[in-house]
Amino acid sequence: MADVAYCMKCREKREFTGSLVTLKNGRPALQGSCPVCGTKLTKILGMDAAKAMGWTG
Repeated sequence: MADVAYCMKCREKREFTGSLVTLKNGRPALQGSCPVCGTKLTKILGMDAAKAMGWTG
């Protein structure tokens, strides 16, 4: 699944492929790495979007 997140190191929006994870506070998120610099990207998802992706939290 390809999504867009802001890379703090490149200071640009980057398209990345992330995996669905649950953060410590229980929120769903996509985590992956920037294809240009390799920095970790995290995009916090809303509950509706996460459930559409198969999140069961």
